[in-house]
Amino acid sequence: MGQPTPDRDDDWWRSAVIYQVYVRSFADGDGDGTGDLTGVRAALPYLAELGVDALWFNPWYLSPMKDGGYDVADYRAIDPAFGTLAEAEKLIAEARELGIRTIVDIVPNHVSDQHPWFRAALAGGPERDLFHFRPGRGEHGERPPNDWRSEFGGPAWTRLPDGDWYLHLFAPEQPDLNWAHPAVRREHEDILRFWFERGVAGVRVDSAALPAKDPRLPDFVAGRDPHPYVDRDELHDIYRGWRAVADEYGAVFVGEVWLPDTERFARYLRPDELHTAFNFSFMTCPWDAARLRASIDDTLAEHAPVGAPATWVLCNHDVTRTVTRYGRADTGFDFATKTFGTPTDLALGTRRARAAALLSLALPGTVYLYQGEELGLPEADIPLDRIEDPMHARSGGTDPGRDGCRVPLPWTADAPHAGFGGEPWLPQPAGWASYAADRQARDPGSTLTLYREAIRLRPVFGDGPLTWLPAPDGVLAFARADGGALCVVNLADTPAALPARSAPLLASGPLDPDGRLPKDTAVWLRA
Repeated sequence: MGQPTPDRDDDWWRSAVIYQVYVRSFADGDGDGTGDLTGVRAALPYLAELGVDALWFNPWYLSPMKDGGYDVADYRAIDPAFGTLAEAEKLIAEARELGIRTIVDIVPNHVSDQHPWFRAALAGGPERDLFHFRPGRGEHGERPPNDWRSEFGGPAWTRLPDGDWYLHLFAPEQPDLNWAHPAVRREHEDILRFWFERGVAGVRVDSAALPAKDPRLPDFVAGRDPHPYVDRDELHDIYRGWRAVADEYGAVFVGEVWLPDTERFARYLRPDELHTAFNFSFMTCPWDAARLRASIDDTLAEHAPVGAPATWVLCNHDVTRTVTRYGRADTGFDFATKTFGTPTDLALGTRRARAAALLSLALPGTVYLYQGEELGLPEADIPLDRIEDPMHARSGGTDPGRDGCRVPLPWTADAPHAGFGGEPWLPQPAGWASYAADRQARDPGSTLTLYREAIRLRPVFGDGPLTWLPAPDGVLAFARADGGALCVVNLADTPAALPARSAPLLASGPLDPDGRLPKDTAVWLRA
């Protein structure tokens, strides 16, 4: 049994800055056009200089890559495109030497159709009980067993040559597991131990509200409670089992929990379940002062009863990049509204994204950064014949998919492929090198410099709760009770005067000639 490391800070995760690494697009160490663990290891000094406390890795396991690695064929093996298990162990250890912990991604809802269990199930073995196989409806079983829809569009069922159907809430290559079967629970607890034994400090739980299904697999009826596959009560016993494993190692969980009901959301964060969960109301909130304040207040209120820290996220590998989203007429995010050709003002979006960075980093709790966010990268337009995301194909070509936020990073302005490595698996747009990390590192006004300074200065806010300060309409101003700093963000149309007896520490953009805070600008002040 693993033991917690003796120098462990039990509460590190309550106020950490955690950096999301989408390995395939981070850095290519062997020149084959795909990011890999060699590239991440070489970039560890960059990440240490940025000042992050932990790295969250999207799935790096053996996978056919039908959904960017979220179709896992073997949880105990690293995909050869990324490296080896030995290299992952080195990366975990080398990062820890720099004070950076590692969080891995576990996908409990489904596996790849290439997973040994599913291959055995297709061969008619008892492994069928580990999935959801059903006969179809209709005279000849020609219709799916129920009316559930895939999260990627289209039906959530695929028929096999033998006539049976199997459930997949995502792509057909991602069959859903049957969490009512004890072998599924045992296997995942063993997987957790496998990675905790290798020094992993935490786990991000993908689609955490989806694994449990109503065993009757009924049709979906809007408004009927409980939902047949979202946020079912059986999940909480599963995560209590996981928490017992994590507590053996001093490890933590962050859940991907998309739920509008704040009381139901908070249940996942009870002391014997998940430690934290992603805050999607803040991430998808429009650039509007009243709505942002309401989102912040609601987030803090829903976490308070269970004593869990809030998390603050501006973007990730699934959503339109912040710079682009904030430069559009609709500055919120909804999967259903994604379309090709949406007009975007990148200068405006960049100004707002820089202000949002200071806002999120001043709030109490944990902050997640998505790779390239610190470079101010925009969403990229991907040529139609290069889009790989199954969301695009299953929407009939109407959804641009998520590849635009997954384009490989620019590291070196004057190097081929902006220093990423070999010719990237997704094409980098023209002008991508202008965002390169080496160029921004030398520029005191760059977005990279802003993030480095903000993460370095973040402790001035202290650990206390948030207190809103009087401010004009359209302006957010707050302090933290035990800190000596204030944060002011101006979303109004006119410049805002700064509080009396305060001195600027860091601003997302220059103040106006009268020392006032311009529109779409944030400032940290020493009181």
